[in-house]
Amino acid sequence: MYQIGDLIFYGNTGVCKITDISPQKIPGSAKGQLYYTVLPLRQKCVIYSPVEGGRVFMRPIISREEAEQLIDKIPSIQAKACYSPALRQLKEHYEAALNSHDCAELVELTMSIYTKKQELEAQKRKFGSVDEQFMRRAEELLFGELAAALGISESEVPGYIEDRVSRGSGEGGTVQ
Repeated sequence: MYQIGDLIFYGNTGVCKITDISPQKIPGSAKGQLYYTVLPLRQKCVIYSPVEGGRVFMRPIISREEAEQLIDKIPSIQAKACYSPALRQLKEHYEAALNSHDCAELVELTMSIYTKKQELEAQKRKFGSVDEQFMRRAEELLFGELAAALGISESEVPGYIEDRVSRGSGEGGTVQ
């Protein structure tokens, strides 16, 4: 069970903060059923999620150490662009990565779509709106979690990644 104040990754909403755990009067719920009151960090809304039997994916956000280790591995990731003649297959591929709720998958997804963008630009071809949409969404989810884990703003994340990768060894660690 999460505690008030915990930062969690909630479904495809991204990083949220648990602000309350209490019974809620929600139609169809059992009397006295406990709900998390969840506030997304990127949106202005309130989400009530059952403590027991919820259907939305939830997990604690990664730690600072895990975030730094992930960033340190970026140079070793071999990103391959995904091409598909069927738009539906491309969307399913991208959605599977987003729905993994895994930061490493999001890094790989953003890198593969960026690789595709570079390849298409080199061929003087248009970058697709589906690719653009999924790259933006993956970056939002990834940068949101990295920002929360590292204690920085989302706007600082790209620079932080660039700086850490360019240093090569991070702070006392080694690139793997």
